[in-house]
Amino acid sequence: MQPKDIVAQFISEIHAQRFDNAKTLLVAEGFEYVGPNMRFLSPDDMISYQFAMAAIQKDLVLRQLSADGEHVFAILDYQTNFEPIGDVRLALWFRVRDDKIQTVEAFYNAAVVENML
Repeated sequence: MQPKDIVAQFISEIHAQRFDNAKTLLVAEGFEYVGPNMRFLSPDDMISYQFAMAAIQKDLVLRQLSADGEHVFAILDYQTNFEPIGDVRLALWFRVRDDKIQTVEAFYNAAVVENML
C-alpha cells in the first residue's frame, strides 16, 4: 500500500473505534507521537489514549489528505460530545516507512484539551 492509503486506513480505524486494527498500522519499535501537550513513544500508549477519548468522540471528519513520498498530511475535525471542548481542528503529519506509520506529529489548540484534563 502507498503511505497515503496506510494513513487513510489508520484514520478510518480510529474513526470507527477499531483501535486494535489501527494499532497494526503502527511500527512496534521506534514509534513516536508528538502533540502540543503530550508525547508517546509506544503505540500502546497512543492507542490507549485514543481509546480513552472514544467516549467523547462524536465524529472524525477527514477534510484533506495529501502525501509527499513517505510524508502524509491530514486535516481533520475532531467533533466531540463534550461541550467544554466542542470541536477541535487537527493537523497531522505522518511518516510512513516499510508500510507502517513510524511517527505522528499533531498540531491543535492544546489549551482547549488541557482545560478538560
